[in-house]
Amino acid sequence: MGKLQKKNAPIGVLDSGVGGLSVLKCLKEALPHEDFIYVGDTARTPYGSRSEVEVRTFVGEMLDFLTAEGVKLVVIACNTLTVLGTETLKGNREFGLVGMSKGERLVLEASRNKTIGVFATEFTINSGAHKAAILALAPTACVVPQACPKLVPLIEGEQFSGEELPAAISEYALSLKAAEADTLILSCTHYPFVKKEIEREMGRGVRVIDPAQQTALDAKAALAADGLLKSEGEGRAVICFTADPERGKRLAGRMFKTEECEFSLVSLK
Repeated sequence: MGKLQKKNAPIGVLDSGVGGLSVLKCLKEALPHEDFIYVGDTARTPYGSRSEVEVRTFVGEMLDFLTAEGVKLVVIACNTLTVLGTETLKGNREFGLVGMSKGERLVLEASRNKTIGVFATEFTINSGAHKAAILALAPTACVVPQACPKLVPLIEGEQFSGEELPAAISEYALSLKAAEADTLILSCTHYPFVKKEIEREMGRGVRVIDPAQQTALDAKAALAADGLLKSEGEGRAVICFTADPERGKRLAGRMFKTEECEFSLVSLK
């Protein structure tokens, strides 16, 4: 593949389901001239209860799919998959892999009192990775981790109206308010789907940060380093799901204009 041909190639984005659409939103904003191919394995999500061997097999199948599409870079749009290690997932594939940023620099820049809340899944909170990343840069910071187990099922179930969602967010906000956190990082790709609701509960004095903004900047830097950034033209996105593309399209509509995208059902086997 020639340099110009490679430069015009799409960027691959993969996730176990729909959460990575929030990452695609940030990528589209940071890289408006780029084309994207998103693959979400909605037929086999969630991956959380599966063995590491199974998960690595599924990711390998998604990477094979994106390889066949001729991508120039792949973004792993999932915190759990990033934990597996981008280098070990990459294997001998020619394109680079960019994993999810923990967003520690973004959140520390935004925080005035260095009291920072972390909303994440129980798995991510128990790993302590985000807290460790923040404290590595600012040892005196106060980090308030809060697991939010009710949010992903509500978002996956499209339960955006009614009382359950605001009640859950209010419950999870209590510890952050008690600590007087002035910044909150959304360390699960699903949570930006309800960012406005979270901001409303936290109040105007609290900055709510999506680490995917840093992930998008990381992807941009990786492309620039290889001379593969596109600087003109209007980017397009092809969004592929392994099951229920209509539901995926509805959820994508909470993130960006779906008229600008093509949706399709694909098989990875």
